[in-house]
Amino acid sequence: MALLKILHYPDPKLHTVASPIPEITDDIRGLAADMAETMYAAPGIGLAATQVDRHVRLIVVDVSEDKNALRTFINPRIIAREGEAVHEEGCLSVPGIYDKVTRSERIRVEALGLDGKPFTLDADGLLAVCVQHEIDHLDGKVFVEYLSRLKQSRIRGKLLKQAREAM
Repeated sequence: MALLKILHYPDPKLHTVASPIPEITDDIRGLAADMAETMYAAPGIGLAATQVDRHVRLIVVDVSEDKNALRTFINPRIIAREGEAVHEEGCLSVPGIYDKVTRSERIRVEALGLDGKPFTLDADGLLAVCVQHEIDHLDGKVFVEYLSRLKQSRIRGKLLKQAREAM
């Protein structure tokens, strides 16, 4: 396993729409394992393949307190939504930035597991927020794009300045 480099907003690659995974290979299983290791090390609760510059429909999520409930979603698709809730979100691709985002309160998602078998998951609370956030990445959307243009501009400027100072 290896730690992967996480792309940072406003990198244009974060707007790439991920391609479906036609078959679950050892390469995909290895990518999922590397993504999980990267997510835990960051530390974070979710990571999409888009964030590590692999543009396939794969996300890993673990919202448990003790980090022992890793979930892997291949080709995830939200098939039902219910309610609305506002939660503060952050993102490994937008370090140090947190803001409130409105999302569906409950979702039902279909996906494939690493074993290639389809599953359906009903999620609410933090798990629902995280899954929606990560699926947005697969669709080329970063959470800050739910914010006002002014906030987006300020965030972009702050992160570009941080990147310049880090060089």
